[in-house]
Amino acid sequence: MAYNHFYYREGRPFVRTEQEMMDLFMDIAQTDGRIRAVYMNGSRTNPNAPKDIYQDYDIVFVVTETGSFLADKNWIQKFGRPLIVQEPDWIDNVTQWFDSAPHDSTRRYAWLMLFDDGNRIDLGIEIPEETLIGFTEDSLTVILLDKDGLLPAIPPPSDGIYHVQPPSEPIFHACCNEFWWCLNNVAKGVARDEMPYAMEMLNHYVRNMLNSAVEWYIGVQTDFSVSTGKMGKYFKRYLQPELYAQYAATYSGCDYSDIWAAIAVMCDLFHTLALSVAARFSFTYRQDEEDGMREYLRMVKDFPRP
Repeated sequence: MAYNHFYYREGRPFVRTEQEMMDLFMDIAQTDGRIRAVYMNGSRTNPNAPKDIYQDYDIVFVVTETGSFLADKNWIQKFGRPLIVQEPDWIDNVTQWFDSAPHDSTRRYAWLMLFDDGNRIDLGIEIPEETLIGFTEDSLTVILLDKDGLLPAIPPPSDGIYHVQPPSEPIFHACCNEFWWCLNNVAKGVARDEMPYAMEMLNHYVRNMLNSAVEWYIGVQTDFSVSTGKMGKYFKRYLQPELYAQYAATYSGCDYSDIWAAIAVMCDLFHTLALSVAARFSFTYRQDEEDGMREYLRMVKDFPRP
């Protein structure tokens, strides 16, 4: 069956259904002798993940060899007409952006594919020796096909390994110190009219620590029984509305008055969250670090800019 357009039915985007996609994967795997097993992981196997049409299909084909799949990459057209494709292993090899060792494509390779009906497939191929290295480590794995009994038995999928973990006291103190310390760099960036630097410091280094505090707070509220999702995408689900509104207000525009306002909200929110976590574990919260940085922020904010 050909799927060559993305259209709307009753005002809603229409894509191939999950059953259609699963049938397609099975048809390709069953008819290709090089493919010996198929498994899936990711959000579609997570019973606690919200279901919608934007979920990826994270599929892995266990194959006898990778060379023939790479020699003619047009084989991915079997899945439909892609609008865009990314080959992350190729990118890693040509850019070395992540300082990783050269990727061995004879063992595994991946395609990330977005199709013209709106479906996205993150497809990996790997030889059995590669599969068995870490197959049992992801608790969100489901076996779809195993022609030769290659794959070990695994329990039903669970997001348990992704649940928020409680901090140790040293980790908690390091997070708090990093949060308050890095704010001095944000303030200097604003004072110097170095907006890209200020925003990077705020939304990477400082925000990473804020996100850790949010996760621990949610962990305390839920007895560490939930996952907050990749990059905190489920924060809204677990935070009280007033706290989530504060969190949303920590994102600013590029105007410096907006950045200062975001900093103020971020400081107040971190204080609230960190005190709650500290109380739960009987940690000492180092108020002097917060007081010192708030004093410095006031100094920089009030100092006349040239």
